[in-house]
Amino acid sequence: MVTGIEDTVRTVDAGALLGLLPGRPRLLALGEPVHGEESLLELRNALLGQLVEQEGYRTVAMESDCMRGLVVDDYLTSGTGTLDEVMARGFSHGFGACAANRELVRWMRAHNEGRAADEQLRFAGVDGPLEITGADSPRQALIALHDYLAARVEVELLPCTGQRLELLLGDDEEWSDPAAMRDPGRSVGRSDRAALLRVFADDLVALLDEQGPYLVAATSREAWGRARLYGRTALGLLRYHFWMADASPGRMGRLLGVRDAMMADNLLALAERGPTVVHAHNSHLQRSESTMRMWQGPVRWWGAGALVGARLGRDYAFVATAVGTIGHRGVGVPPAESVEGILYGLSGESCLVDAPRLAAVLGERPVPRESPWFGYAPLDPARLADSEGLVFVRDAL
Repeated sequence: MVTGIEDTVRTVDAGALLGLLPGRPRLLALGEPVHGEESLLELRNALLGQLVEQEGYRTVAMESDCMRGLVVDDYLTSGTGTLDEVMARGFSHGFGACAANRELVRWMRAHNEGRAADEQLRFAGVDGPLEITGADSPRQALIALHDYLAARVEVELLPCTGQRLELLLGDDEEWSDPAAMRDPGRSVGRSDRAALLRVFADDLVALLDEQGPYLVAATSREAWGRARLYGRTALGLLRYHFWMADASPGRMGRLLGVRDAMMADNLLALAERGPTVVHAHNSHLQRSESTMRMWQGPVRWWGAGALVGARLGRDYAFVATAVGTIGHRGVGVPPAESVEGILYGLSGESCLVDAPRLAAVLGERPVPRESPWFGYAPLDPARLADSEGLVFVRDAL
């Protein structure tokens, strides 16, 4: 046992977690090292429940499609749809199939029953409508933005008609072609019509902001905020498709950067609304530069956490998660000299660690861990102090 390590360890609960921070951040980021592990999601749910009930957090955000997330939020606040429909339509990345996510939505809906609107829990997806294999058409977001404005401002202020947008958008399958990820020539992102759509989208977003005082009064701050989400999403998707069509060596770095910039913009908008907890992969939420090895070699970019942290300062806090073993994925007992291996030697199923203090105790002692399964991203010991805290789960069952 490393001397002093016990003094860095606490029980996993909301009070202990916030005790690691200098104050209550507007945006509290809970990272995960792997997607879809039910035992980790169940622990997350327990923490979220405490943060809501004891600490006043009112929005839960997740690394999922921001447009689909509106389906979940409508269900939570007004009961629109059924739980089965929401889990099928309200999540991307396959997250709707996770039992713990279903339980979280069920609990949030039950919590909102009978509460006033300003006391209700809200849900938001913060990712763009995209996957690593491709991206959606900007149609849904762009047409929704145009419709909102066209119903409320003078027609001469609009840069184009809805029919013009539909003509330029064409078939959705052209935009979402998965072959474009490997072959930039298959992308429509640098076509003349895509360039014109980007100009129109920019003008629509500018008009939305210019008419903000009137639109808030004519509709509501909530409706105007949703229209702003449409605008961010439409512009982000058009920017993403532009880089999908790029053939330079910097292509993947730009794509990953654009994606995380979209996430950061969504997180900043949520932080404006009130105290928010976001759950996403560690690599999206960490303050340091993110790295990934892809088919063309290593790629580097600044993730959403780094971007948001630069804007919010101490109003952003990041708590990472790491695991010892994931037996059903072939991830065995970690090397004793790694951070995970050192924590694995502690008793108990899980613990909360003061990460900067642990980094100081360990010094340069830990060695990096390598995972035999691509789905688990081990801790980088050199970045341990970048987070305010670390949740360690001994065995993900």
